[in-house]
Amino acid sequence: MSASYRHIKVPTSGEKITYVDGKLSMPDQPIVGYVEGDGIGPDITRACLRIWDAAVEKAYGGKRKIHWCEVFLGEKAAGLYDGNYCPDETIEALRDLVVSIKGPLTTPVGGGFRSLNVALRQDLDLYACVRPVRHYAGVPSPLKNPGKVDVVIFRENTEDVYTGIEFKSGSPENEKLAKFLREELKAKFFEGAGLGVKPISAFGTKRLVRKAIQYAIDNGRESVTLVHKGNIMKFTEGAFRNWGYEVAREEFGNVTITEEQLYSEYKGKQPEGKIVIKDRIADIMFQMMLLRPEEFDVLATMNLNGDYLSDAIAAEVGGVGIAPGANIGDGVAVFEATHGTAPKYAGLNKVNPGSLLFSGVMMLEYMGWSEAADLITLVYPEVVSDGIVTYDFARQIDGAKEVSTSAFADALIERMQGGVDLNAKRKAQQEQLIKERKQREIRRLLQPTEEMISTGRVPHTVGDLMTRALITVSEDETIETVMGVMADNSVSSVVVDPNAAGQWGILTRRDIVTKVVQGNKNPATAKVKDLASRPVVSVPAETTIRDAAAMLSAKNFSRLPISQGDRIIGIVTETDLFNAIKKFGWTAE
Repeated sequence: MSASYRHIKVPTSGEKITYVDGKLSMPDQPIVGYVEGDGIGPDITRACLRIWDAAVEKAYGGKRKIHWCEVFLGEKAAGLYDGNYCPDETIEALRDLVVSIKGPLTTPVGGGFRSLNVALRQDLDLYACVRPVRHYAGVPSPLKNPGKVDVVIFRENTEDVYTGIEFKSGSPENEKLAKFLREELKAKFFEGAGLGVKPISAFGTKRLVRKAIQYAIDNGRESVTLVHKGNIMKFTEGAFRNWGYEVAREEFGNVTITEEQLYSEYKGKQPEGKIVIKDRIADIMFQMMLLRPEEFDVLATMNLNGDYLSDAIAAEVGGVGIAPGANIGDGVAVFEATHGTAPKYAGLNKVNPGSLLFSGVMMLEYMGWSEAADLITLVYPEVVSDGIVTYDFARQIDGAKEVSTSAFADALIERMQGGVDLNAKRKAQQEQLIKERKQREIRRLLQPTEEMISTGRVPHTVGDLMTRALITVSEDETIETVMGVMADNSVSSVVVDPNAAGQWGILTRRDIVTKVVQGNKNPATAKVKDLASRPVVSVPAETTIRDAAAMLSAKNFSRLPISQGDRIIGIVTETDLFNAIKKFGWTAE
């Protein structure tokens, strides 16, 4: 690490954390960065440092220890670096430290100042904002069953409308863009409209979804849900959905299945070791997190949706005051309190340290120190259930004992040091998790249609409806043989393997009836290649149901083969579309 910092003092004890070939290398005596933060930051940081250190000491008996390195942002940085709230050496240190945690920060009021949080995300390319949301027993909640909420939100940090590509109404730049949109692209919108751009890229989408799926694999999660508004914004949010499925299929195909496959191929029974990839319209997702939160494990979404969802879901389990968060890139992670600086409570030793505390729990898990992390998460609900809480919870819990920030830390540490049967509590949690998963599986097996509808599943593309269990035949088979195959399998068409030119074909009952009779052919001697239609007209799996219906109508087809690259992977029929509309309804755009 650099020895030339102006104000940052790197501990002489401890070892540097490294990130090599996409993997974190964690020594037993790591140097970890921290930013005290502004307002209430010093109060909650002091308390949390003591709790984290106590958990590590208890879990590992002195074999492991964090060596803390203070770095500076916000008001404290401005006092040290001649008014600079975000010094270059801080950015350099955070990158070099690899793992850091920070309290809440104040962005100076007035033009010319970037949000410090946005600056960190951009300068360090922390593209994934990760927000776990779960309920802890005893914490006040507006829900009847808040314990069902346990999700981890992966919010893309660098794209969407948050890129700041927008132009004020009446500005020359706005007028130039408006003129181009109207004249060149024939766009229609009101005069005087403020204009913004919403970039969503395959690169940004795939690296986020990749991280979300890997998290699900590493943490034994059941599913990853892509949250989008692709039914309206087809080429941005719809593309996010399609690219998300693409990265799952191409990079994690051995450990993932789609929700469509879960029902059509596995009849609702999730195969061992497989993660279900599904998607939900954003507004339906908000509803589902109130009505059926237990159906969702990991959510991957874009910047704006993620901003809304993370705070809304946090409100279900106690609010942002105890909601943890992290901004993670490739090789750098900064964990953070998700609330503001609350300056009126600064220095009063009064506020709830929960958000920063659990961000530190996330950090310990990220470091691979799950034993220390679990100590905190297991004793926290016990302390709260005993009524030992800070003022915000004391107002909502009858008979609670209001304590200071530091006293709450003392209570947690005392409970940890008193002894926790970690293995027994972990075993109980795992048994409960298995029980709940089994109950969901039984519902899917017994009432698949009802479960799909009640959990918000709505098909959008032909990939959601297609039959994957294709029946294929060789072009050299006789028509008589193929007629037997069709009858035995109760199908009206078969896919014909590629010919020497690589062209797939299709043979339908209609083809056989019309071409055998009109052509006066003998089914026993006529070959598939004499009757099959080639080259087959196919569409990719991400083709919308609306576009597929239009193609069926325009070409007078009754079915469409579904392609992936140069392969036929499924088939969708007008009957499939009819049944989907009947089952799920249809919403006009």
